[in-house]
Amino acid sequence: MSKTPFSRRRFFKVLGTGSLVVAGAPAAAAPGVPAVQDNKKPDTNIADASEVPRNKNSMPGKYPGKVSRVISSSAIKDNQIIEDQAYLMIEKAMLDLTGEKRLKKAWRKFVSPGEKIGLKVNPVAGKTLTTSHAVTRSIIKQLEESGIDRNDIIIWDRRLMQLHETGYTEENYPGIKVMGTEQKDEEGSFYDADGKLYGEKMIDKDWYYWADVEGEYDEYTIPYMVNGGKYSYFSKIVTKEVDKIINVPILKNAGATVTNAMKNLAYGSVTNTGRLHAKLWGETCAHVCAFAPLRDKVVLNIVDGLKGCFNGGPGANPQFFCNYNTIMAGTDPVAIDRIAHEIVVAKRIEEGIQKEDNPRASAFLDIAESLELGISRSEMIEVNEINIS
Repeated sequence: MSKTPFSRRRFFKVLGTGSLVVAGAPAAAAPGVPAVQDNKKPDTNIADASEVPRNKNSMPGKYPGKVSRVISSSAIKDNQIIEDQAYLMIEKAMLDLTGEKRLKKAWRKFVSPGEKIGLKVNPVAGKTLTTSHAVTRSIIKQLEESGIDRNDIIIWDRRLMQLHETGYTEENYPGIKVMGTEQKDEEGSFYDADGKLYGEKMIDKDWYYWADVEGEYDEYTIPYMVNGGKYSYFSKIVTKEVDKIINVPILKNAGATVTNAMKNLAYGSVTNTGRLHAKLWGETCAHVCAFAPLRDKVVLNIVDGLKGCFNGGPGANPQFFCNYNTIMAGTDPVAIDRIAHEIVVAKRIEEGIQKEDNPRASAFLDIAESLELGISRSEMIEVNEINIS
């Protein structure tokens, strides 16, 4: 499948036409959350995002509107991902995306020795449907082969506990730091001796997403939100610890839409997200990515679409697991998510879960395009498919 190439210059020119969906467009509700019945959206501070000038790394990155998709039916055997195949698929995707002939040169378009590189994985669904270790190890190996020191690589997510539960530990990844915003100590407590949340020490109150929705949580929930109120603070992991971010989401559904690149970044990088699901699920996916700590640091998205799910996501429901046998690479998270959305919806239609795509389900992508984060429209996205089965 090949569509019209879209250069970075042309991307910004088309954005100037004003033909995009407005940021207040309704988005599909998250699973288990009632759909919003009106178009009125709470106010947010999204206007603040543009106060920091863009730089050469800003979304949609070096290759707006381009997605390299590699497919291999040989990647999974006896329900296990074959690491050599994962490595090869990532290699093929990187070379196709960049047009380079040597893998080291492809990677060096995005990262350089001495930079702190954060790998944003997704362990939310547990061991059975996490970002696979085969994919993560393959990325690390290619980074090292490109001159990046292991000591400069950080594996991170919102919850350190979930990283550890899914095997992302410093024991399994020697020399690599594993970090999470929300943390427990060895006794299982979220609080230090002074009664302060460990998570509070990991947030940067100079960076926040404000929305006119109050977060009120009980004693059990608050450690997982870090704070209540109307502010969602960015993690210090993205504001202070890393120079570049490689986003490594897993291909899953969230109701009739997809939870992939942008959701992995947005909801994994800020606190107090429980309040945002009902009325601002889609807006949050786009808005949070528009702030500099993500907009200017996420240089690459590598989608782990080897195993995924088409229903019951973003949690783990084995009856809905499937092998998409896919790796995707791109700098444009919006284009990546559009193609991911099409893959998931096609599977849902095939399985008889829905009859057709609902434009409301992907409204967050149009919001993201209006914020100049990438290309949402399928006809403007160039998809290169490479089948190595």
